[in-house]
Order: sequence, then C-alpha cells, then structure tokens
Amino acid sequence: MSIEVKNLVKIYGQQKAVNDISFTVNKGEITGFLGPNGAGKSTTMKIITGYLTPDAGTAQVCGMDVKTNALNVKRSIGYLPEANPLYHDMYVKEYLHFVAGVFDMDNRQAKVNDTIELVGLTIESKKKIGQLSKGYKQRVGLAAALVHDPEVLILDEPASGLDPNQIVEIRSVIKQQGQNKTVLFSSHILQEVQAVCDRAIIINKGTLVANDSIANLQRNTSGNVVLVTFKEALEPAWLQRLPAVQSVTKDAGNKWRLGSNNASAVRKQLLELALQENLNIVSLETEGGNLEEVFRSLTVGNK
Repeated sequence: MSIEVKNLVKIYGQQKAVNDISFTVNKGEITGFLGPNGAGKSTTMKIITGYLTPDAGTAQVCGMDVKTNALNVKRSIGYLPEANPLYHDMYVKEYLHFVAGVFDMDNRQAKVNDTIELVGLTIESKKKIGQLSKGYKQRVGLAAALVHDPEVLILDEPASGLDPNQIVEIRSVIKQQGQNKTVLFSSHILQEVQAVCDRAIIINKGTLVANDSIANLQRNTSGNVVLVTFKEALEPAWLQRLPAVQSVTKDAGNKWRLGSNNASAVRKQLLELALQENLNIVSLETEGGNLEEVFRSLTVGNK
C-alpha cells in the first residue's frame, strides 16, 4: 500500500483532534476522506504529508515513515492543502518552474507545459497568479501538486471555488491520475466524492466511523428504500400495515417504493404478506441511500 496510517493520535490542549485512527490506501485507488468541519481531516492529511508530527502512532508513505524519512516522503507526495498558498506576484508558468526546481526535476520546461495543459491553464499561463479567479488559482495549486509526477496525491478540497464546468474537468483529471497513483481526496461536495472515489473513509470527532467502498456504505445505510413489484394489483393499505414500513409510494404498474429504517425487516414482512395473501412478488430489491444520507447517519452527533 502507498499510505498506511496506524493508531494515529494528535492532541491540541485537551482535545484529541485525531483519536487512534488506522487505515490504508493502495496504489490505483481514489479514496474519499470525509468528515464534518473540525473532525480531524486536515490534521490527518498534514501528518501524512509531514507538515505536522503525530503525538502517537505512525504514518507511512510508499513504505517510508513520515517522521524518520520526511524529505523522501515529501518528494513522493503531491499536496494541495485547503488554504492553497500561492505567490500572487509570480506568473503561472514562472511559479510552476519554481516548484519544479524545488524538486530538482529534469526537463522542467516540458513537464511544466504538460501540466499546464493537463489542468486546463493554457489560456491563463502567462498571467500573474494574483490576476486569476479563485477557480483558476485552485487549478494552479493542483498543477503544483502534479508537476513533479508524485506517486501519492493528497488533495484537500480540490474543487473549492470551481464552477460546475470546471468541477467536471478537474474530476476528469483526478480520475485519470488515480489510475496509476494513490489519491486521498477530501471534499465537502459529496456528489464529487461519489463521482470520483472508489472508497470512503469517514471520521467524526477525530475517530474513524466508516471505511468501506461507497457502494457498500450506500447499501448499508439506514435510509434504504425497498422496491417491490407484485403481479397483482393491491391497495396501499396492505403495505402501510407492515410494521417496518414508514412510507408507501406507488410507481408505474404494480411497483411500490417502501421507505424504512430497516430494509431487511421490510423484505421479510413482504415475503410473509405474499405467503399469507397468496400474492406473487415479481421483483424485490433494496435501493441504497445516497452518500449524503450515509454521511449524516454517521456524523449527526458532531456538534
């Protein structure tokens, strides 16, 4: 694996900003890193990138410990922090040459030009950074994270300030990079995480509360909807009487949508109903909740 975090702890005063969390992220995987404001996401990312030292536990990048091999770890990482610090008096191309020089890269001119094209900065590349819109400044930060072709990308709110068209373009860049890099991707735009990421890690109050594929998280959320189609027509009252059913909506034909906090109980009760009333179920499936519902169910007690 390219990122390995074990029993990580970071304390500020009396508060545990990061409370004994462990996870791994493998090469070729784009993982969403989610949590409410103040949950510990940025602190964890800063520890992984070597900008903060943990109070306990370890973090490794490409097999290297971030405390004992900090310089080589930083060479392996492309980091876009949430604040996105930039030199506003420098020109875009000048700044990226400067970043490439920090990494002592060969063939800097070609690499800078390729990166500018990759993130869609070509028409803005001769401007000073301070003249750019917030969205284009965000692209400059992403270009700086990519210019040295790192093995690992740590992206903290990369879509911040982007308009819907720019978000689609940057999403494409991240997905392309994720084919052969390790990407840890934090965002409050949950639709972006759902569109880009393979897996989600969710923390709340510094504690890990979920680490699974997005499909599994959606499937297991408490806000599931059961879709059932009967061969026969029936009155909604039959379904409303089922103890686990909270809402009943009729779709086309004899298909029904049943809302519940316990999808498995609804499925069991539907089968019992069909047996008792001699009904024929044509199809029976569970529709998972969206990532927003999953997020709220795991972090609702944050404040």
